[in-house]
Amino acid sequence: MANVATHPQPAHTAPAPLTAAEIAALALSLAHLGAGPQATTARRALHTLLDATPHDDVVTTTLATLTTPMDGSTSDRARVIAAAITDHRVVRLCYGDAGANVTIREVEPVTCLVHRDHWYLVGWCRMRRGVRAFRFDRILAVESTGLRARPRRADRYLPFQPRGATPWNPR
Repeated sequence: MANVATHPQPAHTAPAPLTAAEIAALALSLAHLGAGPQATTARRALHTLLDATPHDDVVTTTLATLTTPMDGSTSDRARVIAAAITDHRVVRLCYGDAGANVTIREVEPVTCLVHRDHWYLVGWCRMRRGVRAFRFDRILAVESTGLRARPRRADRYLPFQPRGATPWNPR
């Protein structure tokens, strides 16, 4: 076919690495999908994406948590939290800390992340007037207050990075 133009194919380049905030958003979305076929396929894709390089024990444990479905009640709380992050709404948490002290807190949710075996909500705690990370398994109840939360950049609220650290690169 003489009239067909061909274009040289560009060399394949590796995709840009995911930021910690992007990984958290993907993982949270997958975590509360349940155990259906789409969720299983999506978890396998995330696992493949993040499994491209060898990891230390902490990262390996974290990846296992990322790709494991949440139980039903945690999944329900995750949906409320994910909606509040998306809609920039304040949530009210009934939270039990490590010492079994229970408090009611209003939190401006920013992002969710996984570290080792645990999921965390990261946000601005109005009670403590600072950034806090709340373990999902210690959130006893959560509800949206309907109040507008101030939009905040997730990469500034990730607690497991030293100040000024560049976003996590799984490559």
